[in-house]
Amino acid sequence: MQATVSISEAESVVLAVLWRSSPLATEAIITALADEQDWQESTIKTLLSRLVKKGAVRAEKDGRRHLYSPLLTREEWLSSESEGLLNRLFGGRVAPLVAHFSKQRKLSKRDLADLKRLIQELDHD
Repeated sequence: MQATVSISEAESVVLAVLWRSSPLATEAIITALADEQDWQESTIKTLLSRLVKKGAVRAEKDGRRHLYSPLLTREEWLSSESEGLLNRLFGGRVAPLVAHFSKQRKLSKRDLADLKRLIQELDHD
């Protein structure tokens, strides 16, 4: 699966259900989303259809229903989304992103420790 597929925020909510458990029938997806979203059944079916057309989700016929499974992994999606964010907002650089967060909200001691540990690990590679 190519991670360059553009996934909307609403589509990512449907994908999250499938990443947790799949394959799932439409009814199971609707039930899973009932607690999270105030969406009509037709909205969910439209989102599923879009995801299938984009190649992010596979629909397999199972009798009179379809079972949906993700083709796009969560890791592929996260990679694509984070790269897009970095490119759009910070010229593809991580340091300005971290600087932004440090100025806008204080990084916790745990955040700082995690960043320091990550930098040390990267220095040793």
